Amino acid sequence: MSVGSSPENNTGRPRSRSRRIRPYTLTGGRTRARHELLVEALISVPQYDPGLPETLMPESRQLYEHARSRASIAELSVAIAAPLGVVRVLISDLAAQGAVYIHPTAHSYHHDREMLGRILDGLERLSV
Repeated sequence: MSVGSSPENNTGRPRSRSRRIRPYTLTGGRTRARHELLVEALISVPQYDPGLPETLMPESRQLYEHARSRASIAELSVAIAAPLGVVRVLISDLAAQGAVYIHPTAHSYHHDREMLGRILDGLERLSV
């Protein structure tokens, strides 16, 4: 095998590394986010810092840039072609730095009867 060539599998095609290794390294082996992040949770950048992206890993940088226009966890996952679990951990890290804001979901208010009542009133006022 020459320098720069990749090892081949028994089909004659270059062997690719496991797709699980890269996400594992992105999160430092962490599989749980610090925040509860449902797929529909909206993420935004409250105050854009133009110097911050240069200090971030490429995937975190992409998430930060995409979150400049409000996006859900699912949308961010698709935008950077990364598994949901990885996006949850990376967004949670960005939120801990104060770089992104995690908008509350209806699930956040499931014990708050007043908020649920306000949501219901708003839904009833919608014209169908």
